[in-house]
Amino acid sequence: MKDTITIRLPKDLRDELRAVSKAEKTPVSDLVRESLRRYLAVMQFERLRALIVPRAAAKGLITDEDVFKAFS
Repeated sequence: MKDTITIRLPKDLRDELRAVSKAEKTPVSDLVRESLRRYLAVMQFERLRALIVPRAAAKGLITDEDVFKAFS
């Protein structure tokens, strides 16, 4: 089920969003949905990273090279 939400944007952000929408020929709603999806994915990645990094460091996995060596 799709819900409608209302947000308030400062004029400059609203104008920029509308300009991108027009240039990309993409509805504002689509741009906002995709932006939110990306933001939430980044936030989830950062939360997971915060859990994993200390555990990896405790096992001596500090750099990408350490990880590649351990799993190659």
